[in-house]
Formats: sequence, C-alpha cells, structure tokens
Amino acid sequence: MTGEEAEAYIHSFGWESRAPGLGRIRELLRRLGDPQKGQRILHVAGTNGKGSVCACLASILEAAGYRTGLNTSPHLERFSERIRAGGREISGEDLGAVTERVRSAAGAMGEHPTEFELITAAAFLYFQRMDCDVLVLETGLGGALDASNVIDAPELAVLTAMGMDHAAILGPSLREIAAAKAGIIKPGTEVVSRGGCPEADAVFRRVCREQGVRLTELDLDRLTLRRLSLEGAVFDFAPWEGLTVPLAGAYQAENAALALTAVERLREKGWRIPEEAVRRGLAAVRWPGRFEVLGRDPVFLLDGAHNAHGMRAAAESLRRLLPGKKITLLLGILADKDAGEMLDLLVPLAERVFVLRPDSPRAMAPETLCALLAERGAEARPCAGVEAGIEAALAAAGRDGTVCALGSLYLCGEVRRAFFQNFSSPGGLTSREDAFMIRKN
Repeated sequence: MTGEEAEAYIHSFGWESRAPGLGRIRELLRRLGDPQKGQRILHVAGTNGKGSVCACLASILEAAGYRTGLNTSPHLERFSERIRAGGREISGEDLGAVTERVRSAAGAMGEHPTEFELITAAAFLYFQRMDCDVLVLETGLGGALDASNVIDAPELAVLTAMGMDHAAILGPSLREIAAAKAGIIKPGTEVVSRGGCPEADAVFRRVCREQGVRLTELDLDRLTLRRLSLEGAVFDFAPWEGLTVPLAGAYQAENAALALTAVERLREKGWRIPEEAVRRGLAAVRWPGRFEVLGRDPVFLLDGAHNAHGMRAAAESLRRLLPGKKITLLLGILADKDAGEMLDLLVPLAERVFVLRPDSPRAMAPETLCALLAERGAEARPCAGVEAGIEAALAAAGRDGTVCALGSLYLCGEVRRAFFQNFSSPGGLTSREDAFMIRKN
C-alpha cells in the first residue's frame, strides 16, 4: 500500500453514522497487539491551544534527547503532519506499511472503525515501529470517548484553555464540555491545567479529587512577557528567565508556560530535562497556522482561530502586535460555530473583509457571512476561491497594510498552500509586487 492509497482508505470511513465509544478502537488495537501498551504518554485535551502545547512539549523532549512521537489533528496541508517521530513527519512508505496492517485488522471486525480510530491505530503502530521513548497525544474531540483515550494512565494529563466548542456533541454548557475533557484524567496520573475558566476548573478539581490525583494549575503570576513581536515572544516564567518561543500570538507565551509547568512535573518524576534543553526546545518550536507570518510586505498573517474563544485571543494579538492598525481580513467560518460572537470580536478591527468558503460540508455560505458582516457595519465581499481572495486582500491592503486570514482550520491549510505556491518566492517572504511577478511568470 502506498501513502496515497493509505490516505484514501482512511478518509473513506467517516464517524457520523457511528455511535461514540471506545469499543471499536479497543478491539482494533487488541487485534494489532495493543501497541499503545507500555508507552509513556503525555495526553493533551482542551478547547484551544492543544496543538501549540503539544508542539512545545515535543520540541523540549526532543531537545532533551527523548525520541518523541507526536500525534495531532487536524492537518493543515499534508496528512503526514498528524503523525511525527523524532521531529519528522511519517513517510509515505511507513504510512502505507502501518495502514496495511490496520486495514487487515479492521476488515475482520464486525463494525468498521472510524477515520480517527484508524489514524490513532496507525499512529500507535508507527510509534512502536520507531521505538519512541515518549508519546505526546492530542485528543481529537472531547476526551472521555476520544479514540486516543484508549490508553492506560498517562504520565501527565494536560488540560489547555477551555471554551465553548462542539457543543452539539459534547454538551451545551462549559460544565458538560469540561466533563468530557476530564475523561482523560485517570488514577495514577498527574494533571496540569491551564485554569482561568471557573466552570471548567470546578469540574477538573472535582474529578482529580475523585480519582485521587494531583492537580497543578498554571500560575500566571509567574509569567512576565518581556517582548512580543511578529518574531515571537521573550518571557520569564519564574524562576526561568529570558525564554524565547518563536510563535507570534500574544497567547503563545501562556501556552509555553503551560508546557513548562508540565515539564516541571516530569522533572519531579525523575525525567532528565535540563534547562538548556528547555531553552533550546522552546526556541525551536514550529507550529504553522497559529498567528503565523506568511508575508511581510504587506504583513500577511494566518491564524487557526475557529471559535469565539480562539477569536478573542486572535483579536487581542492583533491589537497588541499591530496597535491602531485596521486589518484586511480573509474570513471563512463553519456554519456550526458561534459566528455572531466571532464577528463581534473581529469587526472593530477590520477595514474590509473578503469572504471565503472553507473546504468543508459544514462551511457557512459566503453570502450568509457577508450579510452578517453587513449587519455589523463591515464592508464585505465574497470571493470565488482562496487564490482570488488572497490576491484581492493583498491588493486592498497595499504595501503598508496588514492581511489576516482566519476563521477555520480547514481554511488555514488552503490559504497557506495557495500563498506559498502563488504569492511567495522560493527564498522566503516577498513583497506583494514580487509575489505578483512570480505568479505572473
């Protein structure tokens, strides 16, 4: 099986018609020899910041000499982004090999596993094949019934920032959503939490008491942001001083501080993670699509904000990094998100908005989104496609302007791919005029 064949097979099985539960993934892994057993695992759940925290943890652990498996979702451009070992994405050859084993086991089951269950099983097989020392797993949806929660008690359970998302599946209140996320808390683990959301915090504290495990909440009094720019953040997290993380969002220092809190717990447990590895690992973090700078002339930003909580963080980052500037927005939103609250946060910052349709059956129609923007006094225009939207936004912003594309992770990958294929030189970030010349020729 080739890598392309493996992807096609995996994507042919949705989850909508399947009842939630861990029965299928347990049976599938049992048929594969339970490759998740005996692994040291950091399990990360939450509403926003999961991927960034996972990236920070994996980078620090790699710098400390641990061969680290990293499983995240969704991917932006390439399926292989989801499964990495030793800092490298899974190859097409390896993806084909592990998926062939997964397909054989899944085909013998009475109820075929879902797409995410297949990916999870393939990841565990690959990490076993690569002889990883530790795994960093991001939950896909919720926690309790997420396929990644088939593991035994992890070394650490990490809970990132909480907010309202996937309410139709996880529950209509923060308390119910938090209860689903808290499903990754098991007897024998330790828990590190971002905190800051009273309803969710109360749930996490209760579950930790019931499970008899220690909970450490992020202490933001220890965090001092020294410098924030489009290159990233320099911060102190007492007693650590002068730490650097090359992620531009104003919220990324907090994500890094949460990862550092997790590292402190690991060090207490005897893990060898020297200060030099912490500094080097943080400075090497890369996490595309999260307040990422794609271009400089004009500034072109890409952010994965796709719910109200994430949009609030993105709006705050725009205010702090580009004070007083009006932004040209490229916006696409899924219809099942709280579009009203998201737009209320964005419109005060927007000079104009170019509207796109994310590549998802759940995408909000551009005409509907334009109408919602017009109700809030924003100048909005639908675009025929991503490439046309980027070109229109760059032209409207001018050399000294700023473009920010956001609203959906589905949109992130499309914009990033189109920008680098058509509006950027092979040598790196370019001016708008250079980009158009490259594209023309």
